Amino acid sequence: MLKRLAETELPEVETRGAFMMSGRFGMALAAAVVLQAASVPAADLSLDYEFFKNRVEPIFLKKRDGHARCYVCHSDRSGNAFRLEKLTSGSASWTDEQSRRNFQLVSALVVPGDPAQSRLLLYPLAPEAGGNSFHSGGRQFSSPNDPEWKIIAQWVQGQKQAAPAGK
Repeated sequence: MLKRLAETELPEVETRGAFMMSGRFGMALAAAVVLQAASVPAADLSLDYEFFKNRVEPIFLKKRDGHARCYVCHSDRSGNAFRLEKLTSGSASWTDEQSRRNFQLVSALVVPGDPAQSRLLLYPLAPEAGGNSFHSGGRQFSSPNDPEWKIIAQWVQGQKQAAPAGK
């Protein structure tokens, strides 16, 4: 049987197309490697706790015209992924320990380096401005030009809290 297989003539194969296909695959592979390399800094990007605590977290407590504070719906009675720590009775802000837990939770709702893929920014953004229509709590931000939306986006992009003068 093996002898018959060895004696069988194989049809001539068009190799030019195979090399072209191989070349296209190689180009696609090279492009994928370049894109992956370009995205590595975003993956290595770290979110700054101090920027979050001083600039982002206060947004969750701020009353916005025509809307409830984020905290009202996203605290202990929240049944979704965005569940902020309950404020201590009589307190207007979170303790450092609570802020660190908020930071961990909220960090899971963003794609560091990519505000356009971060649920924290997409859900409260009006759909006509590129937001996700899922958020049932209203449109806290009418556009990405909203100053507070920009602050959250800066944090997602890796903005660091500036050190106080003289330090």
